[in-house]
Amino acid sequence: MKNFAKLLGLALALSALVLSGCKKKPVRDASTLPATGPSNTIDPNAVAFAPDQAPIPQRTEGTVDDTNKSVVDSVYFGLDRAAVAAPERPKLDAALKWLKDNPEKSLVLVGHCDWRGTAEYNLGLGDRRANSVKRFLESLGADAKRLETLSKGSTDAKQGGGEAEWQKDRRVDFVQLKKQ
Repeated sequence: MKNFAKLLGLALALSALVLSGCKKKPVRDASTLPATGPSNTIDPNAVAFAPDQAPIPQRTEGTVDDTNKSVVDSVYFGLDRAAVAAPERPKLDAALKWLKDNPEKSLVLVGHCDWRGTAEYNLGLGDRRANSVKRFLESLGADAKRLETLSKGSTDAKQGGGEAEWQKDRRVDFVQLKKQ
């Protein structure tokens, strides 16, 4: 019985030590959360593309147009999302039409993020957004050889401000690739 009491005391001491050493999950400031409601929600399951698809080959020749202007309307994303929302899909039809109207030209899909998050995370998110748009265009019949991806992450993002400015930074632009 004496050994049982010591063993029980030791077990209680160890469990107290383990439980006291666990960090609590940080609470996110409510001002940085996206607005909720039916018009501002994005269902990430609405896109049937798996994130673990084979890597997409990188561009080996050509340069991005100096103006860096999107030749069609940019596709916008929700906070921390890479899936193309249903309201943004008509813009992909416009990009597909541009590709058909310009058979000798190619596009670079440039992924952007707002300034929140680390630089590394935002580069990855911008890449996921650009690749999501590329896969969607390919599913519509676009030639994969005419589509390249590039992530700028949050390098061009406006710091500070509010949600209205941050929404403009969460996008993929369609920039014409000029052949050398």
